[in-house]
Amino acid sequence: MAPSELFDIRKELWIRSFEKALPFDQFIASGAPAHQERWRGYAEKISLSPDQLKTAGEFKRRMRVLVLAGTWCGDCARQCPMIEAIGKASSVVEVRYIDNQSDEQLRDELRIHGAARVPVAVTLSEDFFEIGRSVDRTLAAYLRKAKTELGDACDAGIVPPSADELAAEVSEWFQHFERQQVLLRVSPFLRKRHSD
Repeated sequence: MAPSELFDIRKELWIRSFEKALPFDQFIASGAPAHQERWRGYAEKISLSPDQLKTAGEFKRRMRVLVLAGTWCGDCARQCPMIEAIGKASSVVEVRYIDNQSDEQLRDELRIHGAARVPVAVTLSEDFFEIGRSVDRTLAAYLRKAKTELGDACDAGIVPPSADELAAEVSEWFQHFERQQVLLRVSPFLRKRHSD
């Protein structure tokens, strides 16, 4: 495929949004103190396995990850530290966070099932082409939610997830990142560009 055939109609939106977005600590600092505390509390609980750290350290292709989020959002406080941990483990992954109220066009582009959901992580190539996106909760989180909310059970969200549940969610986020990296790694266009 010739480079002229490659395009993403939203490239300018991705570039503009990524430039406006903030690194993790700056994004958290924009929130209310109680929200900042919740984000940092989750960040302290998140770690990657030795295998995940090794794999992330071997990523070759530059990836930008744009995360539409809200500091007020409980799912964001839980999921975004996982995304950040994976991003920090790789020298070629750059993660930025943007408030879901800051850009109506971006919020509308990232609607899921018609709703403005958060967080939504969009993985972008070095050319700002979308590689993939993932939304608000991993499968493990949705299964936990279904188990506690469907039928007679009702979870008020007060009990924090166990360490095993968090590890399962980190693993799913890691698989998402790894899949995007492999997709870029085997891209004929990028292999030609990078002579590998």
